[in-house]
Amino acid sequence: MGAGEIEITLEDGSRKTIGITRLHLEQDAGKSLHDQHPSKSFIDLNRSGVALMEIVSEPDMRSPEEAGAYVAKLRQILRYLGTCDGNMDEGSMRVDVNVSVRRPGEAFRTRCEIKNVNSVKFVMQAVEVEARRQIEVWESGGEVHQETRLFDTARGVTRSMRSKEDAHDYRYFPDPDLPPLVLEQSWVDQLRAALPELPDARRARYVAMGLTPYDAHVLTLDRETAAFFETMAQNRDAKLAANWLTGDYFAALNRLRRDIVDPPVNAAHMGELLDLIADKTISGTIAKQVFEHMLAGEGAPAVIVQARGLRQVTDTGAIEAAIRQVMEANADKLAEYRSGKDKLFGFFVGQVMKAMAGKGNPAAVNDLLKTMLAP
Repeated sequence: MGAGEIEITLEDGSRKTIGITRLHLEQDAGKSLHDQHPSKSFIDLNRSGVALMEIVSEPDMRSPEEAGAYVAKLRQILRYLGTCDGNMDEGSMRVDVNVSVRRPGEAFRTRCEIKNVNSVKFVMQAVEVEARRQIEVWESGGEVHQETRLFDTARGVTRSMRSKEDAHDYRYFPDPDLPPLVLEQSWVDQLRAALPELPDARRARYVAMGLTPYDAHVLTLDRETAAFFETMAQNRDAKLAANWLTGDYFAALNRLRRDIVDPPVNAAHMGELLDLIADKTISGTIAKQVFEHMLAGEGAPAVIVQARGLRQVTDTGAIEAAIRQVMEANADKLAEYRSGKDKLFGFFVGQVMKAMAGKGNPAAVNDLLKTMLAP
């Protein structure tokens, strides 16, 4: 297929467009295994004949970071489309990295290809070490020869695999039994219309919903997280949903060693938790307690609130009674506050909330405290 482009975002927030030369299909020819026996090489034909999609990029990348960002973005798009699971360590996706070095303003020098790199981290490392190797060769008066190399992840070096003069070394020739494949434009248009929302478009939509660019980036890194967020935030405060998901929920996943594909609490229940906060049934503080009970498998948030008596107290009479109790127990602090030590207000808020087991409505507690603590 013809040329295209992918936009990558780097760690400093800058963006760069990487050109795509073409996408073509190949058949897997099998592979040689050189590390299974001390003196013999084995041939693995298990995948021989399996169709492979190869995407060839333009030489637009200028650093290991850009190469890593490009591979990560390409993998993200393929996962969103559902055409590849992107599990590089399992062989679902591999990268052949072509590296060459030059001084500013020079034409491209001889390149070397590092075959079958199986992670974004190793792509970046391979680019770094191969570039350093080539610089040392050129600066010592030598010459880099075009060849295929392997990246030794254990030793952190590239090593020669075979020489390769140029594209004709592949021995391309047309297959007389394969007629030209012509795709009807109507079918192409139908496929395009059926494509899912891709990461860049979804990220832009999230920013338009009021999320920060960083939150939008985190939530669109993979399709499963984005789908979880969509369900959780549906007809709700998107920013509140994002804060809960990227904060307490992600922390719980790390703690429990789970992931969004196998969630300890489903998105629908997380949305219901947000509803209880929004209608002031519970406060944000109580919501954290409810969330812990949800993680323990106690069911829907409304059921937990009812069973454990965690409903937020909005009755002004009950709040006033708690404030009087705190004032009587802290007469010295009350005198200091009324003499001008305004910073003690936070102390009284904390004491009242403690007396009410965290169930007092925060806004009501603050308003009544301001009135009752006044001289």
